[in-house]
Amino acid sequence: MTTHPAKHNFFVYRGATFSEQIEWKDENGVAIDLTGFTARMHMRDTLEATTPFLTLTTENGGIALGGAAGTVDLLASAAATSAISATSGVYDLELVAGDGVTVTRLLEGLVTISPEVTR
Repeated sequence: MTTHPAKHNFFVYRGATFSEQIEWKDENGVAIDLTGFTARMHMRDTLEATTPFLTLTTENGGIALGGAAGTVDLLASAAATSAISATSGVYDLELVAGDGVTVTRLLEGLVTISPEVTR
């Protein structure tokens, strides 16, 4: 199954918890079972930037997968978003199948970082 990544833009509020939930469904609206998958997401200033300003993975606790429900929960702590110096950037979200070889880019888009006034 070839999946074209959905385009979605995120807003990250510096100094606040970033929390989003995505559901992956097939063309008939049926949830894709994510059992055995891992996931990774990088946010970078530019496509060419060598270092991400935010990295979320299933291994670091920034992404939780909902198995048969097909949900992908993204989470970055307020401390992590406070450390972001960028004002905007790009990202993509990839899911890696249990075989460790098959990678699906589920989402991609722009990130806008809103500055923190209360600190």
